[in-house]
Amino acid sequence: MLSLVIPIFNEEKLIDELVNRTIAALDSFIKDYEVIFVDDGSTDESLHKILSWKQKNRKIKVLSLSKNFGHQAAYTAGLEHAKGDIVAMMDGDLQDPPELLSDMYRKIMEEDFDIVSGKKIGRKGNKGRILYSLLFHIFFKKIGEIKNMENSGNYSMLRREAVDALLMMKEKVRYLPGLRTFIGFKQGYVEFIREDRFKGNPKMSIRKLFILAADAIFSFSRFPIRLCLIMGTIGALVFLVAGIYVIIAKIYGFALIGWSSTLLSIYFLGSIQLVFMGILGEYVYRSYKETQNRPLYFVRKIYDDGSEK
Repeated sequence: MLSLVIPIFNEEKLIDELVNRTIAALDSFIKDYEVIFVDDGSTDESLHKILSWKQKNRKIKVLSLSKNFGHQAAYTAGLEHAKGDIVAMMDGDLQDPPELLSDMYRKIMEEDFDIVSGKKIGRKGNKGRILYSLLFHIFFKKIGEIKNMENSGNYSMLRREAVDALLMMKEKVRYLPGLRTFIGFKQGYVEFIREDRFKGNPKMSIRKLFILAADAIFSFSRFPIRLCLIMGTIGALVFLVAGIYVIIAKIYGFALIGWSSTLLSIYFLGSIQLVFMGILGEYVYRSYKETQNRPLYFVRKIYDDGSEK
């Protein structure tokens, strides 16, 4: 059995196209499947439109969360409720083509992969967002402790053993592509060009994308804290040399007159300290979130087999 998890947040304009293409893609290669739509606190008609499709197709299951908990939490909710021997994750904006699911399934069944991810070899759409994503993947590949993510996002398919391992990761601040790579197993890729949105506006704003990128970097890299150490060491050496120069200048009488250099030094050191405090604060905040141990999400209703739970 195959379970497909699709998080939804205010996507009423493309629900019909999403369901049509997804069901057609699944019917083309497998009979036993379920499609789990996770409504992440939508405020438009997304939930009602999905429920109307559910009345026509009993293979559709809907989780309605109590509010918007975020993309990664919605995926986690769907994974925890998936019953399939194989579980797939796909964004609900049709930028991940459902037609690629058959290729992922074939690689798992015929080539014995445990995890198959969608590897983006090109993108369509907003050039600013494309550039931002490209820079993130290049930067993360250089500094991250996970080296083989291969420009992949959430779009993927996993065997049950890999799903169970992924769900053992209990971080509250989650970056699923990183966690999926971290657990190991035999991993493969299917290449595709990421499409532009079918309809509507992106729900992941630049601010949210930046936060997600920060979660990935702080979760899977020691680079930020090492940067503090490196810059602090360089700063200490520079001002040690500067201090020696000032002493020599005083002795030989060619010291600079005025306070401009002193003020610049104070401002520079103060700014560096604030940056360091901000970086350390990010680690403290993430540690605090983990110790709170709050649930990632709350389910308001489960719509399964024509019933509400």
